[in-house]
Amino acid sequence: MRYSLLDLAPVPEGSSTADALRNTGDLARRAETMGYHRYWLAEHHNMPGIASAATAVLIGHVAGLTECMRVGAGGIMLPNHAPLAVAEAFGTLATLYPGRIDLGLGRAPGGDHAVMQALGVHPERAENFPNEVAELRALFGPRVEERTVRAHPGEGTEVPLWVLGSSLYGAQVAAALGLPYAFASHFAPAALEQAFEVYRRYFRPSETLDKPYAMLAVNVFAAETEREARRLRTTMQQAFYRLRTGKPGKLPAPVDDLSDVVPQGAMPALDEALRISAVGDPAQVEAQLRALIAEHRPDEVIFTGQIHDHDARVKSFAIAAEAMQRISRAEAA
Repeated sequence: MRYSLLDLAPVPEGSSTADALRNTGDLARRAETMGYHRYWLAEHHNMPGIASAATAVLIGHVAGLTECMRVGAGGIMLPNHAPLAVAEAFGTLATLYPGRIDLGLGRAPGGDHAVMQALGVHPERAENFPNEVAELRALFGPRVEERTVRAHPGEGTEVPLWVLGSSLYGAQVAAALGLPYAFASHFAPAALEQAFEVYRRYFRPSETLDKPYAMLAVNVFAAETEREARRLRTTMQQAFYRLRTGKPGKLPAPVDDLSDVVPQGAMPALDEALRISAVGDPAQVEAQLRALIAEHRPDEVIFTGQIHDHDARVKSFAIAAEAMQRISRAEAA
C-alpha cells in the first residue's frame, strides 16, 4: 500500500517562517528516502502557525529539492482561484516536473470570512465546485481548437486531479466525476465511514480511473516510547483547541500535562476530531495503523502530524514509514 505525507509547513513557537520553510525542504528530502509516494502541501491563509499559504510556490520548491517523489496540493481551495489561473500554475509545475505533480481540490475557503473578503471570494462560489473541477480537467486535457480560452502552460499536461473533502458532498463529486478521493479524517472524521461508502457505491468509471481510489488521512505521533509520543501529540491538541476557540498562533511546545492548558470540558470534542491517529512506540503505531487500514480499507494512506520539534517530527514519520513497509510486506507474503 502506498503511503504519503501531508505537510502544512508548521511554524513552531520560537522559530520563524524561514525556519519552517527550511524544515519543509529537509522533511521532503528525507521523506523521499523513506519511501513516501506523495508529498502534499495545503492552502491555509491568515494563520501564523502555517507557512504553506502560497501553495503552488512551495510545491515547486519541494519538487526542485526532490527527484522522483510526487509533489502536490492537498489541497488548493478552488473557490479562491479562477480555474484558468490554477491550470496555468499547475501546468507550469507539471511542465517543469513531468509526471510528478498532483492537484487536490477542496471547496472550503482555507480561512475565515475576513480571509474570504480579502481574497475577493463570494461564499456562493463554492456551489459551482463540481463545474469548476470539470473545467480544470478540460483545461489540462488535450488541445481543443474550438476552446476560446486555453491554458498555456497546462494544456495537454493531464495533471491528476483529486477531490478532497470532509463530508458526503466531496464524496459525491468525486464519485460522479470518476476522480480519486481523499478524506480529511485527520481533523474531521465524523462522516468518514459514510463518505467512503457513498464514494465507492456511486463511483462512475472515467478516463482517469476505472474503479474507486480512496485515501485515508491519519495523524501520526510516533516515538521510541509511548510516553514521549503522547507528549508530542499535546502540541497538535493545543493547536487544534486554540484554532477552535478563535486563537490561532504558532505551533505550541508540548506539555507534560495537557489539562494545564486545555479545559477538561473541551477534551471530548478534541478527542473525537483527532481520533484517526496512531500514537505510541513503533509496535503500537504499527498495530494502530493495521487496525485503521482493516476498518476503512483505503487504497492509500497519507500521514500528517503537527509536532513542535523538527527532528522529532522527522523521526515520527520515519517510524510510520517503517510500519507501512512491514504492513505491505506482510500483505504481500
